[in-house]
Amino acid sequence: MSKIILPTSFEGKTLFVAGAAGFVPSTLCQFYLDLGAKVIGVDNFITGSHSNIEILAKYKNFEFHEMNIYQKLPHLSSTKIDYIYSLASPASPIDFEQIPIEIMRVNSEGTLKLLELTREKGARFLEASTSEVYGDPEIHPQEEDYVGHVNPIGPRSCYDEAKRFAEALTMSFHRRYKVDTRIVRIFNTYGPRMRANDGRVIPNFITQALQNKDITIYGDGSQTRSFCYVTDLVQAMHTVMMSNDPTPFNIGNPDEYTIKKCAEEIIKVLASKSKLAFLPLPKDDPKKRRPSILKLQKISDFKPQVIFDDGIKITAEYFKKELLKH
Repeated sequence: MSKIILPTSFEGKTLFVAGAAGFVPSTLCQFYLDLGAKVIGVDNFITGSHSNIEILAKYKNFEFHEMNIYQKLPHLSSTKIDYIYSLASPASPIDFEQIPIEIMRVNSEGTLKLLELTREKGARFLEASTSEVYGDPEIHPQEEDYVGHVNPIGPRSCYDEAKRFAEALTMSFHRRYKVDTRIVRIFNTYGPRMRANDGRVIPNFITQALQNKDITIYGDGSQTRSFCYVTDLVQAMHTVMMSNDPTPFNIGNPDEYTIKKCAEEIIKVLASKSKLAFLPLPKDDPKKRRPSILKLQKISDFKPQVIFDDGIKITAEYFKKELLKH
């Protein structure tokens, strides 16, 4: 099987990125702006950051619209669009409790609007799905043909089921209307531009370690996660967008850590005085999470480049600056 040859320039190309003020999407936008593309970003700042847009606004080829994509999209009738990234959904456990309806609407009504725009423009579309579609998996590592073990009415269901719906909608547009679509299933990602109060493992642990507070671990810490640094994830998304396969790809870093080991490593890397504190495990929290990325590696040379300790140091520097602001 021949490997994907990735273009080295995107001059003359236009991308539409939904959720552009978010941690991963803003990094993706900057990646394409650096390759010479024009990028049109949309966000309503429900979880996105104005500071991320300020970084992107320094590029002359960046255009931004503040709006909610499940209500409307910008007026783009005279604009050529080549690629559309669906990245607008909040994705943190704290969001599942606080804004579940908004999460379900952006992944259903919002995704529908983006797919209709893709069809109208003859563009290529990528749905940023999630490892959460596997639920609390019964197989390990997770491969793309595994259909999951998901509680449809649990506390995480607003996100898990909304993303499963978004995948189904994407494939339906591909099959019925021959829309050029791609799907990625994102596994745990970390790096600069994350929210300090994100509620996910890495920002929680780093913030606590920097302040020498107890690091709170839910359960006994034996559950596992695989952490991918954000620039590696963006490279994987770009690779899938340039592929010819409409079926889902896992993207992430297959290096696996127990949550306890992750906390201990962060304490060591940051020379923190934090101790471990154990709390009850939330309902439906996955016990194991590690991607098989063999499918992606069969069609590309993709390999995560940033090792965990280095990624943690860079991310911690970002959080130090954020803590000083407050």
